[in-house]
Amino acid sequence: MNNTFGHEYSLFPFEAFSFQHLMMIVILIGGTILLYAKKNYLKEHDKAVRILMFLSLFVLEAMYHIWLFKDGYWDISFTLPLQLCSLSLILCLILLTTKSKFIFQIVFYIGITGATMAVITPELFLGFPHFRYFQFFITHIFIIWTCFYFWMIHEYSPNGKGLIMSFLFLNGSACLAFAANRMTGGNYMFLAFKPSNASLLNYFGPFPYYIVTLEGAALFFFFLLLVICNKVKLKEIQR
Repeated sequence: MNNTFGHEYSLFPFEAFSFQHLMMIVILIGGTILLYAKKNYLKEHDKAVRILMFLSLFVLEAMYHIWLFKDGYWDISFTLPLQLCSLSLILCLILLTTKSKFIFQIVFYIGITGATMAVITPELFLGFPHFRYFQFFITHIFIIWTCFYFWMIHEYSPNGKGLIMSFLFLNGSACLAFAANRMTGGNYMFLAFKPSNASLLNYFGPFPYYIVTLEGAALFFFFLLLVICNKVKLKEIQR
């Protein structure tokens, strides 16, 4: 039990695209399909579902910081909520509480894009069955599910204005992350250097050029997400 909450990284190595990794990708895809299949049931129990999702995100994130702090590993160089998915998590908590369409427009793009990339190419050093393994994947998957939940069940529609707002929010957050990196020696949003694990950034050129490429990639994925969602909605209307 203690080992699964310890900091001995060699005891629980994580390997990308191993069974333990693919299992979480399958859960993400399967759960997303289930959201759509059970949307009428979920709509009837909306309040309970939102409370469950809120508590799952909040408790797991709080446990992560407690886990780091109690053993002296909490450090401002990587624990401030300045990673894209940390910001998305906070926005999801606000969305689940307020059902704000304004918040939805922002988090839909950055939440799905950022968390999906994190699930596919995770910056993770502790594998199954360690606490951090479950905390990492569950929070990222729930960020994606929260965005899809409001799109499918509440029928919120992402739009072009939301895409622009999300992109501006991303760049504003990146400015804060850049400043924090200079002050703390951290690597928030991977603006100081590329992650050590394999990721899309490996194909985006050397520092600092990959940051510009990353901007273009974010805009591309945001636009792709908007097009796909609009096509799905159009097909539903035509039925």
